[in-house]
Amino acid sequence: MKKTRYDRQPEVLIQGYNNQAWQGWESIVAALKTRLALANKTVLVIDCYPGVRLEEIETRLLPSLNASAIFNVELSRHDEHILQTLLAHNLTDDRVFGVISCHQLPEFFDNTRLEALRQQIAAVPTGLVVVYGPGASLAHDGDILVYADLPRWEIQQRMRSGELGNWGAANQHEDMLRRYKRAFFIEWRVFDRHKTPLLKRADFLLDTTRANAPAMVSGEAFRAGLAFTVSRPFRVMPFFDPGVWGGQWMKNQFDLDPSSPNYAWCFDCVPEENSLLLRFGDVRIEIPSQDLVLLYPRPLLGEKVHARFGAEFPIRFDFLDTLGGQNLSLQVHPLTEYIQQNFGMHYTQDESYYVLEAEPGSEVYLGTKRGIDPQDMLNDLAAAQRGEKAFDDTKFVNRFPARKHDHFLIPAGTVHCAGAGTMVLEISATPYIFTFKLWDWGRLGLDGLPRPVHLEHGKHVIDWQRDTQWVTERLVNHVEPIAEGEGWREERTGLHEREFIETRRHWFSEPVLHDTQGGVNVLNLVEGAEALVESPAHAFEPFVVHYAETFIVPAAVGQYRISPYGSSLGQQLATMKAWVRG
Repeated sequence: MKKTRYDRQPEVLIQGYNNQAWQGWESIVAALKTRLALANKTVLVIDCYPGVRLEEIETRLLPSLNASAIFNVELSRHDEHILQTLLAHNLTDDRVFGVISCHQLPEFFDNTRLEALRQQIAAVPTGLVVVYGPGASLAHDGDILVYADLPRWEIQQRMRSGELGNWGAANQHEDMLRRYKRAFFIEWRVFDRHKTPLLKRADFLLDTTRANAPAMVSGEAFRAGLAFTVSRPFRVMPFFDPGVWGGQWMKNQFDLDPSSPNYAWCFDCVPEENSLLLRFGDVRIEIPSQDLVLLYPRPLLGEKVHARFGAEFPIRFDFLDTLGGQNLSLQVHPLTEYIQQNFGMHYTQDESYYVLEAEPGSEVYLGTKRGIDPQDMLNDLAAAQRGEKAFDDTKFVNRFPARKHDHFLIPAGTVHCAGAGTMVLEISATPYIFTFKLWDWGRLGLDGLPRPVHLEHGKHVIDWQRDTQWVTERLVNHVEPIAEGEGWREERTGLHEREFIETRRHWFSEPVLHDTQGGVNVLNLVEGAEALVESPAHAFEPFVVHYAETFIVPAAVGQYRISPYGSSLGQQLATMKAWVRG
């Protein structure tokens, strides 16, 4: 197949606010000074997401403000050993899995120190007072509030480089999986709760994603940009990552860095971690897509989805590339009650594999073989984990041929694995780290360390009824015709009745009318070079998507039409669409 025109940096163009966005420290300082020259005493609060480079703010921004007093709120934070005790239950001893935190940010601060800081701020008689750092608004509401933000993917890059540890911990050289665990289960939860009301009233949003290349937008323009985004289809910015089993298809098709050994994953629609790019004239603002979910959940998700999931985006689309690579680990995901009781998540990681491309002879591992003794399989897995032997997958696990456009459904509790030689669009629920590896083919990770195997968790959640007959009848290409018309047909391809996501495949050579039905839709163009997404009522500008691109249609959009476009005119195309069942 020819290379796709896959857009790795999709932007949302925001009109009418070009004079309310600034690029570079010099322009940012000038914009802030314009606002600061309004009173005899002004308190400027610069609250921050954990991971923001405070030293850059300290050296490039603060000296230019000519402040009467500057206070770092982190000096009021609890000492590291107190935080460790506070978080012990959530951190657990496990290398990968913790317990979702319900902490509030004030718990991380020493009340005596914080009150003393408030008094120091109040005691400054005139001039500019600056309070900065994660949690700065706990010391003062701010006469002017700046919120400094960055996406979780950038935080992870800073962690991997050894630059960044966890907030309140000098652990930047600790095992990456443990640092990610602390961020995922605790820090990001706590700071998302903290920043949501701040983003609703912030005077400015400071984009700190790129080192020494900040951008800033007014709070008014920022919120207007988000409100505009949920009125139309849009894409988030994908990110790509190598892995021990990764392949070469994405590298070649998407023009990725050829020096990378491979690319295993592409997170094409995971708003918790992806960036959202907003364009204001010449200034591009990169923010966490999660900000959109936190501030505009109802028009984005729809009333029913928001009522069920809150401010969480429950659908994930990502790619798993093993073309020229290796098998994924043999794995299983937790049942709903298990993830609730052990990790504090309220829904689990059901998923499916939609095959975008496949080499001849490639396979998907799915379900256990009929008639096996579960204990025999567990004993074999335990022996493999101890290094005594290789796990005999041919004895215990089914293999099914994997061909282009096959769809394999994987409700939680089903043993599974994408085999080598496939390019998989994974359509799933969003709790994306809850994979219990049962066997990893005796490999080391790219870091040279054994990849964690969680047989103790896995053995409690394997559904042994998911055997050869059950899987064949219910999970392999469970395609049902739904409707058809001139130049189009609609098929239901899943998911299983235990999964809350519904999927439909539309084949079309003529325009097809869709409707969000009051709930968010997520789609991917799985066949054809490009298509046009437009509003029958001209409610939004036409939107072009290319092969393999995932796009989100907010619930508020209502009707939209998808048509062949450009080089795809006169050809048959296909989209995969997912939404939350009512």
